[in-house]
Amino acid sequence: MYRQTNGTYSSVSLSREEANVLLNALQSLRTKPFGFFTVLLLLKSYLAYVAIFGTELSLAPLLTEIPFIWLIFCLIEWFASKRKLLYYFLTNLLVTAIFFAAIMYYQYYGVIVDYHALEQVNQVTAVKNSVFSLIKPYYLLIFTDIVVLAVFYLRGRKKLDWRLPSSGRERRGYMTALFVVSVVMCFVNIFPNRASMNELKKAEDMGILNYEAYTIFSKKTQDWTPLADITQEKIDGIKQIQPLQSLEYQGAAKGKNLIIIQMESFQNFLVGLELDGQQVTPNISRLMKENFYFPNFYQQVGQGNTSDAEFIVNTSLYIPQRGAATGVYAGKELPSLPKLMKSQGYNTATFHTNVVEFWNRGELYKAIGFDHYYDAKYFGEEDTVFFGASDEVLYRKTLDQLKEMDQQPEPFYAQIISMTAHHPYSIPEEKYKMKLPERFEGTFVGDYIRAQNYADYALGEFIAGLKERGIWDNSIIVIYGDHLGLPIYSLERKDKELMEEIYGREYSYTDMINIPLAVIGADFTHPTVFPQIGGQVDVLPTIANLMGIDLAGQIHFGQDIINQTYNVLPQRYYLPSGSFVSEKSLFMPGSGYEDGTQYPLAGDGGHHSGGATEKEYNQALELLHLSNSYAGQLPDRVREPQ
Repeated sequence: MYRQTNGTYSSVSLSREEANVLLNALQSLRTKPFGFFTVLLLLKSYLAYVAIFGTELSLAPLLTEIPFIWLIFCLIEWFASKRKLLYYFLTNLLVTAIFFAAIMYYQYYGVIVDYHALEQVNQVTAVKNSVFSLIKPYYLLIFTDIVVLAVFYLRGRKKLDWRLPSSGRERRGYMTALFVVSVVMCFVNIFPNRASMNELKKAEDMGILNYEAYTIFSKKTQDWTPLADITQEKIDGIKQIQPLQSLEYQGAAKGKNLIIIQMESFQNFLVGLELDGQQVTPNISRLMKENFYFPNFYQQVGQGNTSDAEFIVNTSLYIPQRGAATGVYAGKELPSLPKLMKSQGYNTATFHTNVVEFWNRGELYKAIGFDHYYDAKYFGEEDTVFFGASDEVLYRKTLDQLKEMDQQPEPFYAQIISMTAHHPYSIPEEKYKMKLPERFEGTFVGDYIRAQNYADYALGEFIAGLKERGIWDNSIIVIYGDHLGLPIYSLERKDKELMEEIYGREYSYTDMINIPLAVIGADFTHPTVFPQIGGQVDVLPTIANLMGIDLAGQIHFGQDIINQTYNVLPQRYYLPSGSFVSEKSLFMPGSGYEDGTQYPLAGDGGHHSGGATEKEYNQALELLHLSNSYAGQLPDRVREPQ
């Protein structure tokens, strides 16, 4: 063992009394592992339930998790004649890993992890800082017993022999009865809850382990609507889009350059925000104030986050039910904004400081038809922050390319992806452009605000550069946030208090997914606030109207939110399946519509009688199904030879 002496650690032997206690504990563990590990995993299941579901102590984990665990333990008792303790230990390790992964995934995405997330496990190392920042100290308690057992094994005077059979073999008849009861309990937990729409509720009612097993073995066949039956008229009918005789601002930006700027983790509350008299985002706030501003605009991304936002905006399709769009749909021939602009004679390019392989972007860019992409190879390693060059480098080097593109006879479409204000928002001190109020220092919310202040500063430099190079006056600029930055499920008490101070009320789910949208044209936009709701799927058709481009023949699930006022916005991933935003509220289902919850868009997150209707709930589900059917049946893209 290691014992501290005068501030240092030295290797010492166990005393006789310590050795006896250790050996007695190990002997008890070896002779009665069934009960020992049952208690350990029950405690861990309670930790997971509190962290994910916020439930108080109840019988739920005992009734849902323990039967599944006992199934495995019974199999060990039946078939492990040797190394039984090792198998118990490995089971403990596996179940602990599942609980820990569920906790961490919920902290980031607000949903329950399942085996599909393994497809993106290679992305974890790239965002390891984000992952580490989500770990709360008490979460690590879930590994305490594993560490202690390992230390006991390695440091004990007499090492425990994992190969030995347990001396207290459980009676086979007892194990058989317990196995049957456990199987029955698992079926009772799983089958009545299979139809639940809300994955969180499903996992809570089934049990986390039962839910994970259910997702693996419940293979659902694709029940797609035939392509011939998916028409724009059908989509518009579901969305209740009204045909209009004339459209406002139709063709107002015809022939202009198109520049789309996607702001990393930028939420709407930052627009106009002042802290103790200090503006947080003066440049973006001024642009929103002086041009077309859509404050009731919402994210629609999923597991792919930023790359999903790129996909939705450029295709006007919804993300897939599982996985990132760049992984699921990048092999398809996708109708897209770049292809639409190329049909009008435009050059197209996209700019992102990370490597193009991240989230499979290289394949996405081919699928949606960008002429050129500029990634880490172009931006280099100068002034890197997190996993790419800083926003200052992004904008400076992008300006060089835009100047060259602007000198060509054809207009251009450029999409620019900002990155520096990325979770966990711990930007280098030399990037600080504001002094935080003392109460915000050292908080997650404070770090977020400071990072977004820097992102705003860099954007201001870019806007100035566009004007200096003569690009500004002949361009339409579209700015929006890619996804949320402050998940409710990740915030500590202090952070929630700061958000309540900012909003003047409790920070809600509707606030969390609310991102801004601005449309800026030097000769046609003016200070206008559009109150109607919109989402990222609406960017393409809105731009098409402004550019005077006919979308006839191109399937799209969004709408022109300048001219259409009614909207339904299906949500995926950060909220339970079946969630959607309507004109009146954010709806989150329970098992279905009847036991769902309405969150008013105005914001206090409480229950109320009005809001989204069951008809709108069914509309949202049908739209998602049609998008899945359409994208899933598109022809595969012909791959270029490597």
